[in-house]
Amino acid sequence: MKDLKFEQKSSLSRLEAADQLSALAEALRHGGNAELQLGPGTMSLRVPDELRTEVEVGDGEIEMEIELKWPTTRSGAGAAS
Repeated sequence: MKDLKFEQKSSLSRLEAADQLSALAEALRHGGNAELQLGPGTMSLRVPDELRTEVEVGDGEIEMEIELKWPTTRSGAGAAS
């Protein structure tokens, strides 16, 4: 899925943000798929067993960005690590 690109910026209430984080946390904790509400639609994500993380904190204002990354394709059984 190298041609897939999706970006969305929006304002959420604390409750909406908590719901999205809870759905993602549940998928991270137990494996499987996460269902995230994105505006009028829903995005289903398969969460792998391992992923890369990056945390940034900005200057001048309280800003915390948490980024979780993983490939959109599964590695083959014989793929080198």
